[in-house]
Amino acid sequence: MRMTIMTMSRAVRAALLLVFAAGAAHAQECAPSRFGADDEIGAANLVTAERVLAALSLVEAGEVHPLGIVIDPDMPAFAPRRMMLQVVQPGQHHGRSLDGDFGWPMSYNDDVSQLWWGMGPQIDGLGHLGEDGMFYNCTPGSDFAAIAGLEKFGIDGIPPLVARGVLIDMARHFGVAALDGGQAFDAGDVQAAAEAQGVEIQTGDVVLFHTGWTDAYLESDPAAWVAAEPGITNEAAVWLAAQGPLAVGADTWGVEAVPAAPGDRVFYGHVTLLKENGIYILETMNTGRLAEERVSEFAFVLGQPRLKGAVQMMINPVAIW
Repeated sequence: MRMTIMTMSRAVRAALLLVFAAGAAHAQECAPSRFGADDEIGAANLVTAERVLAALSLVEAGEVHPLGIVIDPDMPAFAPRRMMLQVVQPGQHHGRSLDGDFGWPMSYNDDVSQLWWGMGPQIDGLGHLGEDGMFYNCTPGSDFAAIAGLEKFGIDGIPPLVARGVLIDMARHFGVAALDGGQAFDAGDVQAAAEAQGVEIQTGDVVLFHTGWTDAYLESDPAAWVAAEPGITNEAAVWLAAQGPLAVGADTWGVEAVPAAPGDRVFYGHVTLLKENGIYILETMNTGRLAEERVSEFAFVLGQPRLKGAVQMMINPVAIW
C-alpha cells in the first residue's frame, strides 16, 4: 500500500511524538563526548593530516563523481520541508536598462529562494536531533537553539571533511536493483555485505550505503520515495558508531528504515549517531555510479556552505578515485 506525502507526514510525525514522549523513560545518564566536555564538532576531530593523506592516496584513476543529486524545487521532502526558487532581473523589468548605471548594456539574472536546508542531499549537523531536549555532548537545546540560528553546533563550525569513503552496496548484497521501502538491514547484514565486497570500515571513514532506493523511485514515483525507505536498524546504528566513523550516509532521505523495523524506534539511529557519538549523517547521496562500477573505497571531500547557525545544509560532496 502506498501512502501519500501528507499521509506519510502524519504517520512519521506521530511516530516521532511517541519517540520523544518515551525519551525520558529510555534516556540514559549523559556522558561527555570522548572528544572533551567542551567539544562542538564531534567526529570531525578525526580529520587529521594522516587520514587526509591516506584518503588522497586512494586516488589512482582520476575519476570524480558528485555525491549530491540535483535539487528540484518540486522534489518531495520530509514534510513540511520544501523550497521555492525565483529567477529575477533586478532593475531590468518593463524595458528598463542598466546602461546608465554601468555605461554599457549589462543584462544579468539573479536568484531568490525560500527553502529548508534539510532537503535533498544534505548533512545533518550535531544540533539537529537529540532526545528529551538533550543534544550532543550533554547540551540542553535551551542552551543553544535560538530562532535566529544555533549558538552551538552550527554547520558553519564544521571544518572541511576529507576522509576515506567506503561504499557498502546493500542492493547487491540482497541481489536486487533496489531494496523495498521499510526493508531494514542490521549489523549482521552490514558486516556480511562489507566482507563479501572486500570493504573494512576504519576509524574516521565516511560510510555510505547503496540501497538503490533513490535511483529507482525518486523520479518514477516521488510520493512512494518520500513515504518510506529502506535503511539501517537501531542496532546497526549502534554497531556502526562503535566502528568510529566520521559520517554515515545513504542514498535515501533518512538513512534509517521507514517504517521502522519491529521493536525499533523511528529515526532513533539519529540519536545514536548525532547525540551520543557526534557522528554526522549524510542523506540522499548519489551512490548509483559507485555501485555500478563497484567502487568500494574513494577519497571523500566536502566543504559545505558555512551558513552561520544552520542546523543542516544541502551539500554536494565529491568522491574521487
